[in-house]
Amino acid sequence: MTAVALTLYPLLAAFILPRVLGRAGWADRAPRLAITLWQAACASVVGSVLLAAFVLAVPPAVVGHGLAAFFAACTAWLTHGTGMTVATTGIAVTVAGAVVTRIAYRTAAVLVRARTERRRHAEVLARLGRHDERLGAIVVDYDERLAYCLPGRRASTVITTGALRSLSPEQVAAVLAHERAHLRGRHHLVVAGAEALATAFPRVPLFERARAELAGLVELLADDMAARRHPRVLIATALVGLATGRTPASALGAGGDTALARVRRMLRPETPLGRGQRLAGALAVGLLLGGPAVVALLPGLGSFLAHHCHELLAR
Repeated sequence: MTAVALTLYPLLAAFILPRVLGRAGWADRAPRLAITLWQAACASVVGSVLLAAFVLAVPPAVVGHGLAAFFAACTAWLTHGTGMTVATTGIAVTVAGAVVTRIAYRTAAVLVRARTERRRHAEVLARLGRHDERLGAIVVDYDERLAYCLPGRRASTVITTGALRSLSPEQVAAVLAHERAHLRGRHHLVVAGAEALATAFPRVPLFERARAELAGLVELLADDMAARRHPRVLIATALVGLATGRTPASALGAGGDTALARVRRMLRPETPLGRGQRLAGALAVGLLLGGPAVVALLPGLGSFLAHHCHELLAR
């Protein structure tokens, strides 16, 4: 029954969770919490699949009686099965291995591709751009109004002369603060993780929706971090000036398709979430991350208690 529950959960969650989380009207009031919830939802689905395979491959008694029996059971998997059938055990281990391998492969592919694109872009910037000590950014002679950051080992912020001509010095400072917030928060890893899951398991609604939502939420979070040091109106007016800019691949930029919606958010900020709402969000994250693990461990815990209670009664 535990394996059935852990198998049904990802099938249902992959379709239900994107609808539930997508309707959260509070996400723009607490983007950091929303990011964590989307990541926890994705992790719970993947984790539940792996734990279902674990439950099928390892009998509860093995978990209940300790690690020594667990390691001994590893050999038994290949010869005698685990109380199910050898075929069931083999399928469970194969599925778990395939899921882990697929995620690892796609994650590596996304990171390597992004690193290659950033290295090439950095080489272009080294030839065409110049470092401005006063701004702490690379300035590129280009008429299009752009401001973005290039993550990586040699992270840098970039702004074009077109943006410098159209923005005031205060607006430029606010925009660059937005880009540095991306770098400090390592938001490119959040986006890369979502991209890896969406490409590893295409057409899964949760992963597809998470990829789109996280890309927008990291921009909201960077706006909020920049607003701690700069007036929101400066960030808003700067976003208007950069709205038509197209950020290069594998970079994170202040402009883009979401800029105008973020302008309204900057000019008309809503009340932040209260303590109770944030606590409820934290509990939801804990439930998503810990729920499948608790379900998987319950049979083993029951076996452990039954074994030791029997020993105590026997004495």
